[in-house]
Amino acid sequence: MQKHQIVDTSTTRLHAALEALDWPLLTRLCRQTLRKQPRNLSANRFLGFSLSKQRKTDDALSAYRKALVHWPDDGELLANFGNFLIERGRNAEALPLLERLCKIRPDKAVCWNELAHCYYAECQHEKGLAAAEKAAELADDLLNQVTALTQKAIHRRELGQIKEAVRDCETAIALMPIAYGNHTNRLLFMLSEPETDIHQLVAAAREYAAVFELPLKHQWPQFVEHRSRPWRKLKVGFLSPDLRGHPVMYSLEGVLAQLDRRQFEIYALYLYPKEDNVTQRVRNLVDQFVTLSGMEPPEQAKVIHDLGIDIVIDLAGHTGNNGLLTLMRKPAPVQVSWLGFPATTGLSAIDYKITDEVTDPIGADDQYSEKLFRIPTLFACYRPHCREPLWRYQPAYLVRPAPALANGFVTFGCCNNLGKLTDNVLSVWGRLLQKLPTARLLIEGKNLENANFQNTYRDRCQKLGIPTDRLELVALNASNQYLTYHRIDIALDPFPLTGGTTTFDLLWMGLPLVSMIGDAFKSRISTGILSYLNRTEWLAKNEAEYIEIAMRLATNPSQLNAMRLAQRDVVERSPLMDEPRFTHLFGSALREMWLRWLAKSAHPEDARLQQATIKQWQAEVPTEWRHSAKADVGIATGKRMTLNQAHQHLQDLLEIAKQKEPLVNTTSGLIQHQSWKNVVEFAETILSSIPNEPLALACLAEVEQTHGHTDFAVTYLRYAQQAIAKGT
Repeated sequence: MQKHQIVDTSTTRLHAALEALDWPLLTRLCRQTLRKQPRNLSANRFLGFSLSKQRKTDDALSAYRKALVHWPDDGELLANFGNFLIERGRNAEALPLLERLCKIRPDKAVCWNELAHCYYAECQHEKGLAAAEKAAELADDLLNQVTALTQKAIHRRELGQIKEAVRDCETAIALMPIAYGNHTNRLLFMLSEPETDIHQLVAAAREYAAVFELPLKHQWPQFVEHRSRPWRKLKVGFLSPDLRGHPVMYSLEGVLAQLDRRQFEIYALYLYPKEDNVTQRVRNLVDQFVTLSGMEPPEQAKVIHDLGIDIVIDLAGHTGNNGLLTLMRKPAPVQVSWLGFPATTGLSAIDYKITDEVTDPIGADDQYSEKLFRIPTLFACYRPHCREPLWRYQPAYLVRPAPALANGFVTFGCCNNLGKLTDNVLSVWGRLLQKLPTARLLIEGKNLENANFQNTYRDRCQKLGIPTDRLELVALNASNQYLTYHRIDIALDPFPLTGGTTTFDLLWMGLPLVSMIGDAFKSRISTGILSYLNRTEWLAKNEAEYIEIAMRLATNPSQLNAMRLAQRDVVERSPLMDEPRFTHLFGSALREMWLRWLAKSAHPEDARLQQATIKQWQAEVPTEWRHSAKADVGIATGKRMTLNQAHQHLQDLLEIAKQKEPLVNTTSGLIQHQSWKNVVEFAETILSSIPNEPLALACLAEVEQTHGHTDFAVTYLRYAQQAIAKGT
């Protein structure tokens, strides 16, 4: 009897600490209890949870694993551990726990909702939709009903059921207007829904802002402490969950590397729980790296405000893990939208959207809550091979002849997100293939490695007029990015949501692109890219013209081949990849935004005096800033070298390496000796700051030649010679 009283007392104390949210106390009590009672259920449940609340990730992981040994079938433990893993991006580890949870508690909607969420992260969308539908059947309260609708919507979008996905979001919003995720999902899904016009999307964005932003506006800071000299060095923060292997980085890395450090101090404000090799490069390029994942939006906003950030640039908009709930608290005096979301955020807290006069032509201003800031070039500047920068210079990625020459037929292709390939898009492609009886169509996308999904997708294409005997479905594989284009002659753009990074990729690989001109940014991204490439003849005004352009390109394979082999050089010399010019214009835009804010703060009711003040300040720009900054190299967070210093260090590393025997793994072909690897790694560091830097390329050529990789060496030298000829 006395023993049971001890157990009850300890359990009571544990629950009291939990209810008080006193995580250090709860941790201490759990550990005390487990020393005496290793199988105590409450202590096993709570220890990992309390440690995670204190962001002691490794300790929490260890505690959860030990608890699972004692209680492998405890539903609460499985749910908490699964959620812990999902929050840290460890979805593959969470999945078996949540599958087991649903077997233990098959009648609980919340369990099926959690499983559906995990399936989404693992790209198992058919299973995820089935789990969400099961949750919807079982849901007996409002929260689980809404969550099931959310899960159904996100899986349906990935399965191409866009209209149904939008409808699920709208149903969920009607049931629970304050369910944040359904608003952002609706806006994201509406981008590719053919029956949604831009004004409906704007209305939905404003509805979102009315629900979430409006109640916070009275709390916005006044930023009196920021009102100082117009030409002082500004703190610029890039807020994103995508500072990793993500499409955003193809246009961001050059800006982080090359923004003038005389004028700007660069902060990376990272929202995602996991890092990768791209994140490490970001760390090397910025002056400060700030991890915000795991914090609630008010805390994130406080961190940004306390850092004294002058300009914060949102790179996500209404995409996954975004920071809009943070930005609507106005943590910085100037807030800007760029890259991540091809439409308005709806927030008045975001002052500007960076764009250009083609992608957002005159007359598009009413499509935004933000003020459009049109820079005099394309709104983004492309850098290929975000994930593995050195692959840009390697033989596998050289442009190859048009496959039609060897095949005897033309292959059309698309490597965009399958969610953009609506029934209307596929039916237009079907009509194109009917007019060209020998042509084939290649579609690359997520989940096509799954036989059931591929069969379902093939059946859908057949119903929309695409002959399946001339259809090739290719599973998306990040390591095959760019390589799939060797198999395609002519790229076909989806509509109304066109390609972005994919458009840059395929043009760099030499392919022409047939695209449709739209009436909003989301449907004009490729229009902007092709216009700045001077390839407007590939732009169609309607479906009939789209088919006509594709047919015209397909009629002469020899001409197609000649154009393909010449195109990379044209792309690299164009505004699409002119990083120095783009970064200068980008920096000028930030400074102009800052001067406007200062002038408005000084003369809030007098627009004419604001303009006069800005004009006076512009005449006072520091003399040294009138000349371009010298190129330098980011080597670690807050540490940079001049290019001369980087050259010297690289040559020193090469001299050290030459004293060592070259070692190559006979199986993988990879360089083994650390001294030689040091040369490669530092050359990559230089190229991450300054692409096509000749000495770095020449050193890489010497490394590869020394290790018997003659084809790699020749390619590196070719790029070095081209860079010298271009004056890079």
